[in-house]
Amino acid sequence: MDSVTYSFQLDERNEPELCQFAEILAASLRPGDLLALSGDLGAGKTTFARAVIRALTGNPAEEIPSPTFTLVQTYETPRMPVAHFDLYRLSDPEELMELGLEDLLKSGVCLVEWPEHGGDLMPSERMSISIGDAASGRQQFRDVYISGHGVFAERARRLERIVGLLHDSGWGGNKTSVAYLQGDASTRRYARVFRSASSTAAEIPVAQHTVAQHATAILMDWPRQPDGPPIRDGQPYSRIAHLAEDVRPFVAIARALRDAGLAAPEIFANDLDDGLLLIEDFGDRVYGRELADNADQAELWQAAIDVLVHLRSFPTDKPLPIGDGTAWTLSRYDAAAMKIEIELLADWLWPFATGVEMPAGLRAQFCELWRDTIASLQDMPSGWVLRDFHSPNLIWRPDRQGLARVGVIDFQDAMQGPQAYDVASLLHDARVDVPQDLEKQLLDNYCAAAAATGPAFDDENFRYAYAALCAQRNTKILGIFARLHERDGKPHYVAHMPRIWGYLARALQHPHLAALKSFYDAHVFTLQGRRKDNLRSP
Repeated sequence: MDSVTYSFQLDERNEPELCQFAEILAASLRPGDLLALSGDLGAGKTTFARAVIRALTGNPAEEIPSPTFTLVQTYETPRMPVAHFDLYRLSDPEELMELGLEDLLKSGVCLVEWPEHGGDLMPSERMSISIGDAASGRQQFRDVYISGHGVFAERARRLERIVGLLHDSGWGGNKTSVAYLQGDASTRRYARVFRSASSTAAEIPVAQHTVAQHATAILMDWPRQPDGPPIRDGQPYSRIAHLAEDVRPFVAIARALRDAGLAAPEIFANDLDDGLLLIEDFGDRVYGRELADNADQAELWQAAIDVLVHLRSFPTDKPLPIGDGTAWTLSRYDAAAMKIEIELLADWLWPFATGVEMPAGLRAQFCELWRDTIASLQDMPSGWVLRDFHSPNLIWRPDRQGLARVGVIDFQDAMQGPQAYDVASLLHDARVDVPQDLEKQLLDNYCAAAAATGPAFDDENFRYAYAALCAQRNTKILGIFARLHERDGKPHYVAHMPRIWGYLARALQHPHLAALKSFYDAHVFTLQGRRKDNLRSP
C-alpha cells in the first residue's frame, strides 16, 4: 500500500446517513477512481455501493443488483461509466485482470467489494471504505473508516472537511441528500444539497437558524490552485490576468454585492483555508435555459442592464471584508492583464487553426496595434468589472422584484476598470446569440440611464470603450475556446466560435478601430473555420 495515507472515521451512521456520505463521495468522483469497499457479510457494502451508483446515474430508483454471481456489473451514467465488482467468489486473484478492472479504470469509476480477494493485483492508489458494526453496540448503526492512499490521501482529507462543514452548518445528517451539479470550465466543483421538508429549525444549530427556510444550498469545492509556469516577468498567467486563486475574493465580493442591493448568493458556511463554501441556491433558471424555453430575451437582458447601471454608483477602491478579519481589494484591470488576454489568440487560436506558431513579426505587429487601444482604455473612468457578466452566470428569478430578479454568480475575478466591459460581456454573450438590433437598443438604454445618473457620463467615449472592449474580449475568448479544446480536452466550446467571430466583426466596425480592423481582415479572419486537423466540428 502506498505510504501516503490519510484516514478518518465516521461513527454511528444509520442507513440514510451512510447513503448521504455515499452521495457526497459520488459528487467528488472522476474517471480513474477506485473505491475499495470492505466489511463483513451484511455490513452494508452493497448498500453503500448502490447509493454511489444511484447518485451517479441521478436515478434514486435505479435497480442495482448485487454482482455476487456475475462478479461485475457495469452502468452508463451522465458523467462516466461505472463498474461494480464483487470479488467474494473470486478463486484466484489473476481472474481480476480477466474481469477488466484495469481497462474499466481508464475511463470510469470502479467500486470493488471484498478487495482483499484481489490480492496484490488491486491497485495501491485508491479510496478504501471499511464498514462495520458501531463500536457502541447500537443496533442498525455502522462505523465507517475511510482511508485515501497515494493521490487519494488529499482527497480523503477534503472529504472529511466537506462532511464536517455540512454537519456543522445543519446540512448533514439523515434528512439531507447531495447531488452532483454540472459546473463551468473552471476547476471548481459543485453539488446541490437538499434538505428534507420535515427538517425543522429545532434540528439546526442555533448559528444557522437564518438559513432554516432554505430547502437547498450549493456546495462549492474549490481548493486553492497552484501557480502555473511563469510566462512573463517571472509570473504565471493567473497573476498577470488577476484571476482569483481561492474562495476568499468570492466571499468578499458576494457580501459587497449584497450590500449594494444586488442578488449575489448568501454565504451560509465556509472553510476558507480549504476552499469550501455552502452558499444560497438561486435555482436552475439560467439565462441560456430561459431563452431555450422561449423567454423574452429583451426583458431578461434589460434587467441585467439595470443591474450594471445600478452598480455604477458603488466605489471600487475600498477594502471588501471577508469575514475573518481580513479584506479583499479589487485589482485594477491594468494594461498587462488586457495584453496577456489578447495574446491568447496568438498563443492558442493561431496554432489551433494552422498547426504552427504565429510568426514572430506578425505577432509583434498584432501586439503593437493593440498597445494604443489598451492605453486609451486605461484612461477611461473606472468602476466595477464583474468580468463574466453573461448568460451562464445570470439566473432569472421572476418571483422577485426589481434588481433581485437577476441572480449573479461567478464573480470572483471581479476587478476595477472600464465600466463598459460588463456591458460588452452581456451584449456579446459568448454562449447565446444577441441580435444586433437588440444590442443597439440595450446599449442605447444603458447610455441613457448612465447619463441620467450624472453629467460626467461621456456617451461618445463610452461607446468607443464598449466597441474596443468587445473586440478585446472576443479576441480573448477565441483563444480561450481553442485552449479548452487543445489543453483541457473540452471540445464542445469550439461550437461557439462562429458566434464570437460574428461579434468580433461587429465590434471592429467602430471608426476608431480601423487599424485593428485592417489587421484582422488581412490576418485574423482568415483563421475563421480553420482547424489544423481539417475538421470543422468539435
